Amino acid sequence: MADWRTFNVVILGVGFLFIFTAFTTCGNVEQTVVKSLQNDTFTGSGYHSLGIIYGVFSFSNLVAPAVVAMLGPKMTMFVSGLLYSGYVAVFIEPSTWAFYLTSVLIGVGAAMLWTAQGLFLVENSEAATINRNTGMFWALLQCSMLFGNLYIYLDWNGRTEIPDSSRRKIFLSLVVASVVGTLCFLVLRRSPPQEEMLSEEEGQSLLSARMVSVDLLSIIMYKHRANMALQEVKADFKTMLQLVKTKSILLLSPCMAYSGLELSFYSGVYGTCIGATAQFGEAAKGLIGISGIVVGVGEIIGGGLFGLVCKNNRFRRTSVVFLGMVVHFVAFYLIFLNIPDDAPVVFNTVTQKSSFLTPSVSIALLCSFLLGLGDSCFNTQLYSILGCVYTEQSTPAFAIFKFIQSVFAAVAFFYSGDVMLMWQLLLMVILGFSGTLCFFVAERVYNFSAEPLE
Repeated sequence: MADWRTFNVVILGVGFLFIFTAFTTCGNVEQTVVKSLQNDTFTGSGYHSLGIIYGVFSFSNLVAPAVVAMLGPKMTMFVSGLLYSGYVAVFIEPSTWAFYLTSVLIGVGAAMLWTAQGLFLVENSEAATINRNTGMFWALLQCSMLFGNLYIYLDWNGRTEIPDSSRRKIFLSLVVASVVGTLCFLVLRRSPPQEEMLSEEEGQSLLSARMVSVDLLSIIMYKHRANMALQEVKADFKTMLQLVKTKSILLLSPCMAYSGLELSFYSGVYGTCIGATAQFGEAAKGLIGISGIVVGVGEIIGGGLFGLVCKNNRFRRTSVVFLGMVVHFVAFYLIFLNIPDDAPVVFNTVTQKSSFLTPSVSIALLCSFLLGLGDSCFNTQLYSILGCVYTEQSTPAFAIFKFIQSVFAAVAFFYSGDVMLMWQLLLMVILGFSGTLCFFVAERVYNFSAEPLE
């Protein structure tokens, strides 16, 4: 059983690696790609698309447990993977209506995917393995930052514009990667097996099965699963409403919100800022890919170090979150000095405004690493504490986490194209500090209680 659980976690991570090789690379470059489109009929905005994705994602989390209960985590992740592939495919031949329609669809798919992932990860973990499995999954997931962004660097280095042929070739490759990741979910094995309990009336129906066709038996079983799923959906939604009021969720909410703001910054805004900095010269577009790779290296090191190497002790989570806050604040300060203030909002392909320091590639990439490392600190520990506090209520707990995170990510993407870099960084500093303090309190209270906090 332990071997199957480990196998499931690895395959789950590999599937997410391929899917998010496509989606993360797409999100990192799409605003730059949109600016470079030589198409008068396309009027879409990469920031607005990502804002729609996370906005729909946030509210879809309210119904995602219902879909997971009906389809099961394995099939839910498969269907969601297909929606991700469709979004990436739009960039092969962009059109505004398809761009925004698939933005809505992938928002729905993301809610289903992450809710199912949280449930599946907890199902295949125990108290003794939850940190190891979380770190293993996170490290595999963040490898997705490497390969697609490396392709971007190799293809875009030295370019000042992105030709249509290059765009089609890149996004066709990303679609293939996304489809491969989606197919990985079909290999997953449900563990541990759960036997379905039939009512007495349904049992009598099945005992007389010799008189009934196979098709009718399938209908009976489907109705039974649907009824069981509906009951589970109602219970999960009721549980979500109850969990929102608990001390643990209330205390962790600022940290979840901060994870949404910094997610939008490192995954969509910072790469665009680097590509828009004229002082980087012809290397600017290629640096978007290198930046994405370095963010991924930070994520992988953080996931491996904090999920696999660190020992279990009562102070571990707070220490890691504090480290995440410090490295993020250092990164924000260096970005403030190194990147022109109007880089996120320029309507041209580059900004001519100067920064406090002469823009340095080394400092820019150091900041990318720190952004990834800090993000892994916050996310691995949020997953860990939720998995420990809400072991028996994992589906609604992870749905709440993703709801809060994605609401703030959506808000951030919508204002990113209009707010100067300095104010974006200041907002993240304020919320990051508040979120870290609240996480400390939540961890301290949990250490004195074996039950979910009421």
